[in-house]
Amino acid sequence: MAIKHFLQFSDFTLDEYTYLIERSKIIKRKFKNYEPHHPLLDRTLVMVFEKNSTRTRLSFEAGMHQLGGAAIYLNTRDSQLGRGEPVEDAAQVMSRMCDIIMIRTFGQDIIDRFAANSRVPVINGLTNEHHPCQVFADIFTYIEHRGSIAGKTVAWVGDANNMLYSWLQAAEVFGFHLNVSTPAGYDIDPALVAPGHQRYTVFENPADACAGAHLVTTDVWTSMGYEEENTARLKAFDGWIVDSAKMQRAEPDALFMHCLPAHRGEEVSAEVIDGPQSVVWDEAENRLHVQKALLEYLLLGKL
Repeated sequence: MAIKHFLQFSDFTLDEYTYLIERSKIIKRKFKNYEPHHPLLDRTLVMVFEKNSTRTRLSFEAGMHQLGGAAIYLNTRDSQLGRGEPVEDAAQVMSRMCDIIMIRTFGQDIIDRFAANSRVPVINGLTNEHHPCQVFADIFTYIEHRGSIAGKTVAWVGDANNMLYSWLQAAEVFGFHLNVSTPAGYDIDPALVAPGHQRYTVFENPADACAGAHLVTTDVWTSMGYEEENTARLKAFDGWIVDSAKMQRAEPDALFMHCLPAHRGEEVSAEVIDGPQSVVWDEAENRLHVQKALLEYLLLGKL
């Protein structure tokens, strides 16, 4: 099978996602029923972390073990990447010693260069520009709770960050519309949006972006790597909290999502994230299941 990577959401077609969603359902059901599922016996995942994480490491490491394989954790302190080894050289070496690689790093160019020199599939665990695994888990969670997301409206309130750019790609693949509201100065970078993208609308008022939405989602105001901007961001994002008033503008059965970790009282109020419309815990768990389906698919193809 030809090597296939998952570096951004648009790398897969709707047909591939439809298959992966069905596999995720099967894999999740097996997990809940304590049924062994070991299609990746004797396969090895290497996880390279230049940015620390709780959910990404746990979901990939536990997931690979549950599939019967092994997972090896590396951060830049433990590898030659942290000592200036070229990305291309690291990719050549690592990909000769394992079956699949997940990387959580900074610029998208790093993972693109790595994948171009890898003999095995490479998965984007997060870059500054994209977070495709998380958005796939979010869409799977929406489908679990509400059915098809095609034709629905998703409201994004907050920073134009990697989550938003993956949501923008997902809107084109799955056929939903994205309402976007970002503070002035934190707007969408047109260079990161496909030319002619027709499936999003920008709103100056975040409450207006939530009007009629079937899903409202947000993220922290200061992403990892931007900590020095925190004070300025807290001021600029004043008013962009997802609170009950904004959720009331959405559809009555609208869901709330957040990729976590969350700061209650900043980007989301406690009454929303801990309220009945919130599915953040299902969303977090589903990283495990969709990534297991992803690992299985990239290594074995369609079963």
